[in-house]
Amino acid sequence: MSSIKIKSALISVFDKTGIEDIVKELHENNVTIHSTGGTEKHIKNLGIPVVPVEDLTFYPSILGGRVKTLHPKIFGGILSRRKDESDLQQIKKYEIPLIDLVIVDLYPFSQTVKDGGKEQEIIEKIDIGGISLIRAAAKNFEDVVIVPDRSFYSDLVSILKQKKGEFSLNERKRFAKEAFRVSSEYDHAIFNWYSDGYINDKENVLSLRYGENPHQKGTFHGNLNSLFDKVHGKDLSYNNLLDIDAAINLMQEFKNEKPTFAILKHNNACGLSTRDSLLLAYKEALAGDPISAFGGVLCANKEISLECAELMHNLFFEVIIAPSYSEEALAVLKQKKNRIILIQKEFFPTDYNVRSVLNGLLKQDRDNKTEKVDDLKIVSKNTPTETETEDLIFANKIAKHTKSNTIVLAKNKQLLGSGTGQTSRVDALKQAIQKAKAFNLDLDGCAMASDAFFPFPDCVEIANNAGVQSVIHPGGSIKDQLSIDFCDSVNMKMVISGTRHFKH
Repeated sequence: MSSIKIKSALISVFDKTGIEDIVKELHENNVTIHSTGGTEKHIKNLGIPVVPVEDLTFYPSILGGRVKTLHPKIFGGILSRRKDESDLQQIKKYEIPLIDLVIVDLYPFSQTVKDGGKEQEIIEKIDIGGISLIRAAAKNFEDVVIVPDRSFYSDLVSILKQKKGEFSLNERKRFAKEAFRVSSEYDHAIFNWYSDGYINDKENVLSLRYGENPHQKGTFHGNLNSLFDKVHGKDLSYNNLLDIDAAINLMQEFKNEKPTFAILKHNNACGLSTRDSLLLAYKEALAGDPISAFGGVLCANKEISLECAELMHNLFFEVIIAPSYSEEALAVLKQKKNRIILIQKEFFPTDYNVRSVLNGLLKQDRDNKTEKVDDLKIVSKNTPTETETEDLIFANKIAKHTKSNTIVLAKNKQLLGSGTGQTSRVDALKQAIQKAKAFNLDLDGCAMASDAFFPFPDCVEIANNAGVQSVIHPGGSIKDQLSIDFCDSVNMKMVISGTRHFKH
């Protein structure tokens, strides 16, 4: 059967936020609710009938809460295949209740690490029962719905309201896919903490041809096979890996966007465009700086087609990264024996960055902040149009991944020019303008993004003379108003994001 109707549910959540609407809908749909510990008490306090899991297992929560749901009466009810006669006979024999819906919110392991928790506290936040429930329910998606964290509560409530507890196979599959993503990210965070950084991984060490320069030795510590399938080309070099890292981190910003193509050189984007087709996105990315693209790293968020591959084949580049390629595209791209072709798998970056400094290491949280429309504060008299706002966010994403000081100019979701790694913001702006003009790119009406605030109005004055009409920067200077006043005097639009994105 393609649809199932929820009759019984198991709820085991660390954070009780948002659970009220769910249990009320389940109750109205006559769903039997089973729950554990604090979740059970919370549901009971809402006046909703709930069955403690202890009534099923005949075991209390033991070992300080480490063991609550790990029992055949629970997992049998989740993993039982409803169409398998042998399974159903055993369910009946051992009096195991079937469970159709599992709702989990895992222990906050990453947050505990981030908050500086002590080792034992962090270890106790490694969820065992919850992660097992997620994997079991996701495995049996043909018969069970899994809700793996709070971000899916609204979807669940919507289906419960609109369809009275009926879930299609496609819906169950979608939830299951997301459940394994949640599980994988959770386990990856735990692995990273136990490893105390990738440098301690003694098993996965890849010797490179050399380091940044031929006279330097180089190695990579980590498991590249978990990130890519390398289907063609020479061995990856130290510099290749730096560019690949920059490319996939940048493309993460456009993971769920329309077809997007990026070209990088020395860890900075020299071309990037979002279009309705990947072929057009490539053309527009290349147009942004066809000179710097020579010998670069190419990265796409969609499958590479034959038509796209044939056009790309005319350019000399070191590496191409994409989620997939047509067979015909691969045949074209493989004609260059040294060209590195990578198929990117799901990418789960670490929660932190590590760099060697002096006689030690610097470690910091990864910059995971990406500004959205709701984050922007309009400080000018004039309000950016919808198109201008899209370009501001587009340019800001690129600026976040460009070496500081940086200024990024963009229009119609195409990178027109960027100033990278400059010692002054004015120099970065002048470089960006010069780049765009060198390739006859029209700056009239374009957007400008800065990775940090403007200490003086000189940048917006220069930008205005070049044709810039809208500006995004983090703000925070005691002289912000000077730049705002200038924008107002020439009808430019300015928004403040509130977040600086230095990258050194």
